[in-house]
Amino acid sequence: MSYEMIAIVMFSSMMLMLLTGQRVFGAIGFVGALAGVLLWGTGGVDIPFSSAMKLMKWYPLLTLPMFIFMGYVLSESRIADDLYRMFHVWMGPVKGGLAIGTIGLMVLISAMNGLSVAGMAIGATIALPELLRRGYDKIMVTGVIQAGSSLGILVPPSVVLVLYAMIARQPVGQLWLAGVLPGLMMALLFVIYIYVRCRLQPSLGPVLPAEERNVSLAEKLRLLRAGLLPLVIFAVMMVPFVKGWTSLVESSAVGAMAALLAAILKGRMTRQVFEVSVRKTLAISCMFMWIILAALAFGAIFDGLGAVKAIEGLFTERLGLSPWTILILMQLSFIVMGTFLDDTAMLVIVAPLYVPLVDALGFDLIWYGVLYTITTQIAYMTPPFGYNLFLMRAMAPPEIGLRDIYLSILPFVVVMMAALSLVMVFPQIALWLPGYIYGS
Repeated sequence: MSYEMIAIVMFSSMMLMLLTGQRVFGAIGFVGALAGVLLWGTGGVDIPFSSAMKLMKWYPLLTLPMFIFMGYVLSESRIADDLYRMFHVWMGPVKGGLAIGTIGLMVLISAMNGLSVAGMAIGATIALPELLRRGYDKIMVTGVIQAGSSLGILVPPSVVLVLYAMIARQPVGQLWLAGVLPGLMMALLFVIYIYVRCRLQPSLGPVLPAEERNVSLAEKLRLLRAGLLPLVIFAVMMVPFVKGWTSLVESSAVGAMAALLAAILKGRMTRQVFEVSVRKTLAISCMFMWIILAALAFGAIFDGLGAVKAIEGLFTERLGLSPWTILILMQLSFIVMGTFLDDTAMLVIVAPLYVPLVDALGFDLIWYGVLYTITTQIAYMTPPFGYNLFLMRAMAPPEIGLRDIYLSILPFVVVMMAALSLVMVFPQIALWLPGYIYGS
């Protein structure tokens, strides 16, 4: 059997296992281990096993539970409520100001948690009811919540970029820095779209009533201090790392401890908050561990087989496709897979093939990590089966139907496609900051 045929059989078997409803790590790990036995005999089991041992010895993996714990402490202790109140008061006098403030809220939540689901949950439970109560257009604000929550997997400390770093064997710090400017650029494009549209159609985002805007300067400053607390925690964590004073693992521990102390000092660290934060951290960390384990096992079989070189030869020599054409086809495949898979499953399924192929085609793997992340953001929200669409349906109030959710996201998908195009055409948007920090 040719290498290409073996690769096709492995991927089709994995997809078939996923369609039966098996857990992602079980399906991928089983196919990898079974392929090892069939290709090399009983000794082939050593290949995925040795990859598992590499994971257990990978010291930066400790960052994963630290950042997840930090995010859950900040969200479960309701510090995010202070953020929204701050944006509510400061942005209320602007047309569409609360929607713009919600984007700012989402950026800060992304810097707190690194998971898009957390941003979606906080936005849907805190911001969405307030926006609807003040007469904002339900279709527009539903799109604002979904688009803003997607920033969680791009702005550091992105858990998805940590996962990509482990699978692609790239430095986590460089990937995080590479996501900063594209993430802020996308947030700025969202803000510009909301502001322009609300200027043209004021009924979509009315100004806050005068009685709610008349807040004393002292109260505004108090809210500003409370709302900027997550930024202070983020700076305490990231500045020593960027300056080279601490390692990534040490910085993650500093961030987790700073979040815990902040919750204690504000009197919000109850036994229930602590227990829920620890339980959720353990659940998410274990899920990622199993998925990474299965991905490395599957990838080890693929590397040993030499299937990547065969697939590269098929695209470049037999089909005569250019590197950029192959890259665009990869991005389109992510959008298709995003209709029924989340970002973690997508990465794990295609990483054994795509990451070595991107490297062989001469593209930068740090830059490609940002492209992958933006593309999965778009895939999350692409009808008819985008992952975020159904999350939003589960969390939204009854008056927002599935049709409203579908319509709400279309203009934001266009904005995100524009952002993706800019990063593809101008790679330095992603690569300048890590090059500047690590180059100096």
